[in-house]
Amino acid sequence: MNRREALKLGMAAAAGSVAMPFVSRSGLAAEPIKLGSLLDGSGALGLEGKRMIETTEYAVEILNKAGGLLGRPIQLIAYDTQSTMQLYTQYAQQLALKDKVDVIQGGITSASREAIRPIFGRSKTLYFYNTQYEGGVCDRNVFCTGSTPAQTVNHIVDYALKNWGKKAYIIAADYNYGHITASWMTKFMKDGGGSVAGTDFFPLDVTNFSSAIGRIQQAQPDLVLSALVGANHSGFYRQWDAAGMKAKIPLASSVFGLGDELTTMDTSTTDGIVTCYGWYNNLDTPASKAFVSGMQAKFGADVTDLSELDTATYEGIMFWAEGVKKAGSVERDKVIAALESGISIESPTGKVTMDGATHHTIRNTYLARPKNRKWEMLATFPDSFPADTGGACDLLKNPRMNKQFTPDLKG
Repeated sequence: MNRREALKLGMAAAAGSVAMPFVSRSGLAAEPIKLGSLLDGSGALGLEGKRMIETTEYAVEILNKAGGLLGRPIQLIAYDTQSTMQLYTQYAQQLALKDKVDVIQGGITSASREAIRPIFGRSKTLYFYNTQYEGGVCDRNVFCTGSTPAQTVNHIVDYALKNWGKKAYIIAADYNYGHITASWMTKFMKDGGGSVAGTDFFPLDVTNFSSAIGRIQQAQPDLVLSALVGANHSGFYRQWDAAGMKAKIPLASSVFGLGDELTTMDTSTTDGIVTCYGWYNNLDTPASKAFVSGMQAKFGADVTDLSELDTATYEGIMFWAEGVKKAGSVERDKVIAALESGISIESPTGKVTMDGATHHTIRNTYLARPKNRKWEMLATFPDSFPADTGGACDLLKNPRMNKQFTPDLKG
């Protein structure tokens, strides 16, 4: 059974049991610590979400096999949000107010994060957002483990300016992730002496990009920068290749390859698209290989499409666990203080440190492109700092700050 067939079966099963959470219980006898999970196991983001759900189960299992935390088992309470904002808010309230979980790990899109973040702020439920995203969230109740444009998009743009030219065309998803990431792309292009010929935004349900390809052809850029998201938007890459544009104008993306693109698309479509993430599934280190083999041992040999979304999910749970251990408590304020002290973990991605001021991770990032269904590494950027806010986000000095910083394009 391939991944898409498995997903269809999962969606069918979910249709009959959507209101019921998945609850994993350990054999440990003490009162459990409750970990809530909100991820899209079905719908438009189900392909990405399924692996993140599996990673969550894997990480909780590792912790429970090691004795849990503080001598207590971890109970996983997980809801399939089905790529629907209404279910995100519904299940967020369920986890915080009825299930009374000790921590939430979840959200994929930035829109889902912003739908549930205020709920957890009001309920004072600690929240980890474990997705590569547009950056800038500055909120004491939230910790973000995914890479940000200051760690990734800047390297993509720098590579493009050095190797392809100075004139870019930007295409992006039409919601906060796409808009803010497009602004970062524009800023980095201008900072490097380049320009942007045009920017197009597309709702997540758009599947036909012929008119957009026509506009790009007319603009004649040196390169295209993409922040398209999800299964529907993956059609752009096939249509770009079919139009004969792949060989004419090079392409880089802030999202491509986080799903199953390398296993389901032709190499003529995928090869050469430049990306930058905090992890790739063929990263040649013992810790990376151990993560991949562990996931395959639990979920099957067909788990070949793991991405940063999965390692960031793993890191979110492990950072929380280290915070609980250091605090000696699951109480929110004590765990936050422990995490703000500069905790580091050894992860499949390398050494990762939680930056106390921004609640984001200092990490390695990697520049790579697909080649014959594998990632070809182009460069490594050690200890990349997470935020480009000029120090404006400092939750140690200003713990009441609650906003999202965006790039200044006026300069």
